Amino acid sequence: MEQKENQPCRKKEYQKISFELKLQIVEKVTNGQISINHAAKKYDVSRSAIDYWVRKFATLKQKSIGMSKDDEIKKLKERIEALEFIKDFQQDMIADFELITGKELSKKYLPKDIAKEIEKKKRDILKGNG
Repeated sequence: MEQKENQPCRKKEYQKISFELKLQIVEKVTNGQISINHAAKKYDVSRSAIDYWVRKFATLKQKSIGMSKDDEIKKLKERIEALEFIKDFQQDMIADFELITGKELSKKYLPKDIAKEIEKKKRDILKGNG
């Protein structure tokens, strides 16, 4: 058997990547079009470099968007408030329908939590609180 000489482990040489190509790679990775491993093989770049770019450019992108976390939270709270209003309106309509027709369809066709909310609304309507 032939013995191989112990050679020092050499670091793999990678090509220089342009800023534009880095952005394209990061975009593909963050969009899920390509994995970091696949991108590393395809573009002959180390996985750790791509991971670094993703972290670096993700924060850069957030800064460039300009929407602060507080603004985002405010916007989401407004959206939740609007959706809660719509939900309450729909449940009121269902409760009214069930009281008028005498058919309790919510118990049969809706999840238990929603059916309980509608039942409570019906009780409130009958008490004169609705």
